[in-house]
Amino acid sequence: MELSAREAGPLGCERQLSDCGIRPTAQRVRIAGVLLSAPQHRSAEQILASLRAAGARISKATVYNTLNLFAARGLIRQLSVDGSRAWFDSNVQPHYHFHDESSGALIDVPVPEVEFSRLPDPPPGMQVAGIDLVIRLRKKL
Repeated sequence: MELSAREAGPLGCERQLSDCGIRPTAQRVRIAGVLLSAPQHRSAEQILASLRAAGARISKATVYNTLNLFAARGLIRQLSVDGSRAWFDSNVQPHYHFHDESSGALIDVPVPEVEFSRLPDPPPGMQVAGIDLVIRLRKKL
């Protein structure tokens, strides 16, 4: 059974990074520790604020570059929800999302909860690699 970053601490983060072919520098391990501590959706700004609140001296560029590396290596998922910022999802298993427009919160929706009855055929020479679905929510009037 694989340990989550929260269960294994920094050593667990180092192992997860190494398993994804990422060199586990101190800054990468700290960033992984924040995002992988629990299933969550966070922006780079939220992760940076958490790191700085914990006393880390780290640049915004380092956080963005690291998150992009993590996403490219499959450790996390990068989400584009509303065009205003990128979100990073620690859950890389197939799933969809509810998006609360007023709070910005993202909530996971399991794949079996959604049913597609028909998809268009992809263009010649192409195949469907995945489906991203964001269901936007607002309070009832």
